[in-house]
Amino acid sequence: MASNKQSAFRSFASYASTAIPTPAPVEQKTIFPKKYGGKYTVTLIPGDGIGPDIAESLKEVFRAANVPVEFEQYNVSGLTSEDSDLFVEAMASLRRNKVGVKGPLYTQTSLTEPESMGVTMRKDLEMYASLSLCKNIQGVDSRLKSVDIAIIRENTEGEYSGLEHESVPGVVESLKVITRAGAERIARFAFDFALKNNRKKVTIIHKANIMKLADGLFLRTCRDVAKEYEHHGIQVNDMIVDNTCMQLVSRPQQFDVMVMPNLYGSIVSNIGAGLIGGPGLVPGCTIGREYALFEPGCRQVGLELLNKNIANPTAMLLSAVLMLRHLNLDSYADQISSAVHQTIAERKVRTADLGGSNTTQEFTAAVIANL
Repeated sequence: MASNKQSAFRSFASYASTAIPTPAPVEQKTIFPKKYGGKYTVTLIPGDGIGPDIAESLKEVFRAANVPVEFEQYNVSGLTSEDSDLFVEAMASLRRNKVGVKGPLYTQTSLTEPESMGVTMRKDLEMYASLSLCKNIQGVDSRLKSVDIAIIRENTEGEYSGLEHESVPGVVESLKVITRAGAERIARFAFDFALKNNRKKVTIIHKANIMKLADGLFLRTCRDVAKEYEHHGIQVNDMIVDNTCMQLVSRPQQFDVMVMPNLYGSIVSNIGAGLIGGPGLVPGCTIGREYALFEPGCRQVGLELLNKNIANPTAMLLSAVLMLRHLNLDSYADQISSAVHQTIAERKVRTADLGGSNTTQEFTAAVIANL
């Protein structure tokens, strides 16, 4: 690496031990989460749609496993603009605790509604790296096997910059912002991730053939960063985003680590979820210099499933396992991860998305029984 400063690393996992680089120098102490009386305090935002059900599942499993974590819960919703004060409190909690768990938050399309709460969180707390882990799970039938992809998405720039205006009636300009600094830090995150987890290949996703300046800058910057890792033997290639979508559904085994701008990451992570059995199986996290937020890697809200007790809590539970690794609570992470995978592998208790008819509570009870 060009910098002489050491990087701080933390280990946390979903299926096996996955180490994710924390982009902060070791001398910076403010990144460490708050711990009182032997317990960590973590901000919990259940969210909308399936969020309350899967958040309750998470709390039940943590209680059963005696995990030394206490939640500060904020029932923020994107369905109403009346929660602005509560959202401010939730943000203050995240700043204080450094670590949070979040369900999906709904974003309205009306011009009169404020910016997405999720986007606001990531921008304000500078959580620039989003990770989704798409991997086949034993006990879940899927058309394609041997899928094991880490999708790394830049989280604060690109089409999500929120810079839109109507030049004249009927003409809207939406600005896509790509900076060298933003591209460099997400590229470095991706290569550090590959190096730390013994991944062999990084694929840069872009549309530089059309957006020659914006995506061209992203591609060139990623290639420059790749040169710093040549001596580690990590393979590097790049692929245009439309071809990437076709390759994902035909031969996903060619991909290992993928790094890309914001919008492409949203699309690719949803395709990845479809490859392995649905959004209920994809853990993820959003991380920055100081803060880490753990949430399902495929951000599907599921408003129609609100309070129906049929959602699959696997993605939420495995995202919480990532959090436990982040907090160095490895034994609890191993216990919960093993219980979740054993429950799925046994094929006895299955939610609707896995072809069964069991409820969220029944699935949660099965996981607890397997702890």
